[in-house]
Amino acid sequence: MSRALVRVSYQDLVAEMRRRQRSVGALEAKRAKLLKQLRELDRTIKTLAGKGTGAPSARGGGRAKNAMTLTQALEKVLSNKTMTVTDAADAVKDAGYRTNSNNFRTQVNIALIKSGKFKRVGRGQYTVK
Repeated sequence: MSRALVRVSYQDLVAEMRRRQRSVGALEAKRAKLLKQLRELDRTIKTLAGKGTGAPSARGGGRAKNAMTLTQALEKVLSNKTMTVTDAADAVKDAGYRTNSNNFRTQVNIALIKSGKFKRVGRGQYTVK
């Protein structure tokens, strides 16, 4: 225990705690008022920036649609060739496969491993069976 607190009486400590608790309500009210002002400012900024005032859309850019599955596209790209996962992912994209994925290379790796149509030739190297 701190030496300064030893000299303070119990009643003084209780009184100080009550004083601080009374100020909590005022601080919460002030916080709520400031949050309301902040929301109004955000709305004004969005309006002036041309972003609208509605809630942001839950949907992204939409799902990319392809004529063939990823496995079919990989078969086409890897026919008579051996490629690394990264090269295969790039080749599939270059061949016209559309994706919005941030981790497309990982999806390609999973497709190569899980599909029974590909054979692992070496570390990270795949070809069609």
